[in-house]
Amino acid sequence: MQTTDPNSLREQLAAVQHSIWAHWMDYLFSVSRKNRNGSVTIPADKVKRWMEQMRKPYSDLDESEKVSDREQADKVLVVLRGERNA
Repeated sequence: MQTTDPNSLREQLAAVQHSIWAHWMDYLFSVSRKNRNGSVTIPADKVKRWMEQMRKPYSDLDESEKVSDREQADKVLVVLRGERNA
């Protein structure tokens, strides 16, 4: 098995991507209903909104919708600029 340098740019970016995904999943589960059988139900209004957003290119999003994407992009930029290890 190949050992990867945790300080490599690839690993730092992978860590940021995981952090972004984990943050999203935490939010998703926080707005969803937990069912007795362990499954989760996403509220219909959230499904409708997110399905509409995912079908739009970034350039077509409302300014308010772009804020979150910019915040996530900033996390990647921190690594690329070498401001800290992810």
